[in-house]
Amino acid sequence: MPALAEVIAALEQAYPPELAESWDAVGLVCGDPAEKVDKVLFCVDPVEETVDEAIDGGAQLIVAHHPLLLRGVHGVPADSTKGRLVHRLIRAGVALYCAHTNADSASPGVSDALADAIGLTVLGPLDPREDGVTGIGRIGELPEPEPFSAFVERVANALPRTEPGVYGAGDPDRPISRVAVSGGSGDSYLKRATAAGVDAYVTADLRHHPAGEHLAEISEVPALVGVTHWASEWPWCEQASAVVRAAFAGNVDVHVSTRCTDPWTLRATRTEH
Repeated sequence: MPALAEVIAALEQAYPPELAESWDAVGLVCGDPAEKVDKVLFCVDPVEETVDEAIDGGAQLIVAHHPLLLRGVHGVPADSTKGRLVHRLIRAGVALYCAHTNADSASPGVSDALADAIGLTVLGPLDPREDGVTGIGRIGELPEPEPFSAFVERVANALPRTEPGVYGAGDPDRPISRVAVSGGSGDSYLKRATAAGVDAYVTADLRHHPAGEHLAEISEVPALVGVTHWASEWPWCEQASAVVRAAFAGNVDVHVSTRCTDPWTLRATRTEH
């Protein structure tokens, strides 16, 4: 069995910490680098449900996309939400490692996994770094054009089910061929998507005003497909698990959590009388 430090080294080769944004908090949250690891759980959110899953399943490591302690803290008392999780993890001997914006910018990274799930051939980053390879978001192409209504259905069928579902904004008959995607909150890249000349842009957490102002532009702009934050980043879990599986074939058991940690649990529509 590899040591935790060896598993972290494999993950950081795939998702270099130096790619993380300056405000981010990535890396090992808790755990002894010298301890052995033979089972790893991959998830988007380090929350009660996924901690339960890791402990119940006998994992020694959780690899999560979202940081547990993103903002500076002065303590982790067990009577606080996040402190309680830290105490549970330490008591159970489960380490927590987080790869956030470094996984977003890596190549392949979070948006590559989203693009692959949708069936796109990736052409390059939406917002590239200086090397032109890494960066936030991806631009890709469909195998052949399809109507926007069919493309929205494609996205819905490619991602795990959530109560809010998938929603689109655009002409249902518009042909879609070239697409931009960005896992996580991506409405800050609306202008990038427009400049890239794509037909549609898929991302999460689209806000009312930025989306409305985008669609009101005089020039032709990409149609929008909105998904939940969790759903847009969940495909990365399989990508990250493959990194560990390839590095320690046969020596580490890897599992991808299928527990939906999207916060939205109910959906209702007006009943017409």
